[in-house]
Amino acid sequence: MSHTAPITSLETFPVSIPFVDGGKGTGATPSRWHTLDMVLVRLEDEDGHVGWGDSFSYFCTSATHAAVNDMIAPSVIGRAIEDISAWNIEVQKKLHLFGRYGITTFALSGVDIALWDLQAKRNGEPLAAAVAGSMVTPRAMPAYASLVRYGDIDLVRHHCQRAIDRGFHHIKLHEVEPQIIAAAREVIGPDAVLMVDANCAWTIEEAIAQVPSLKASNVLWIEEPIFPPDDYDGHRQIEMAGMAVGAGENASTAFDFARLSKSLRFPQPSVTKVGGVSEFVGVVRDARALGKSVMPHTPYFGPGFFATLAMAPLLPQDSLLEYLFVDPDGWLQPPPALVDGKMIVPEGAGIGFEPDPDMLERFAISA
Repeated sequence: MSHTAPITSLETFPVSIPFVDGGKGTGATPSRWHTLDMVLVRLEDEDGHVGWGDSFSYFCTSATHAAVNDMIAPSVIGRAIEDISAWNIEVQKKLHLFGRYGITTFALSGVDIALWDLQAKRNGEPLAAAVAGSMVTPRAMPAYASLVRYGDIDLVRHHCQRAIDRGFHHIKLHEVEPQIIAAAREVIGPDAVLMVDANCAWTIEEAIAQVPSLKASNVLWIEEPIFPPDDYDGHRQIEMAGMAVGAGENASTAFDFARLSKSLRFPQPSVTKVGGVSEFVGVVRDARALGKSVMPHTPYFGPGFFATLAMAPLLPQDSLLEYLFVDPDGWLQPPPALVDGKMIVPEGAGIGFEPDPDMLERFAISA
């Protein structure tokens, strides 16, 4: 293992990549969602090693960018950070007065990912080995096509068929109408796996009323069925009614997930929102102890996606990788090819991400 050199620089790269989803812009976002926004974090140490991270920035790029530079950077630059998980908790303690979750944790997540990428590269090993502290067995990870909300039965049919034609065996809808969900099942056939994300559309009573139709369409899980998403007792009630629940993209830290995971079958940590790799692996550890199936939230096209894929050897065999089913105008780095419904973990050290400098410049924005 190489020595731990001090971090000499932290740079942030706000980028916005336009995409086409073939829909009408229906959804729960503040305005139409048609760009993939992220704040990339680049760390470099005294020896010239570089690590890349990804702070969640959809509709909050300016705030996340400022938080990384104003709140997290002072705890990084000039330091030789050996125990990243301990550093993560140290920063959480320093910043808890400004909000435990949300923007604060988005910023922390990106820097934590970059630190793990940097450490793995120093040691010349993949991320999973750096986290586990030992060699790991490479594996492919089944991926699912995560469709946007169309709210239109014909569009859902069309894009479900596109996903099947591209080789996906697992598909997730963002729909709430039973007839649309049933139409998707007809298109993909009985053998493909179907999930549904309601984006907190229902009350507990409304969600329970949807259970018979969801089961009729053989839905594996209903994701974030109710508002607020941290109504963990509500998740438990829906599961008792006979429908497995997935949630967690809006939860942060392993501490929060220790409560959430007890209430549902499919915990869904997002490495760019939960607190980075350090907290993500804590979620996985605790979920395994409870016998729960971790289904990472990864509708990203930057380091967050690659870091999650790089941790595949640490995840349960039934874990699925979320792939946002849109067509971006360009790639900072193209994702691995889909082979028989699976994506292969990139070879090499770190998280397996190195942005194309031309693409980084092309999609750069001011924050």
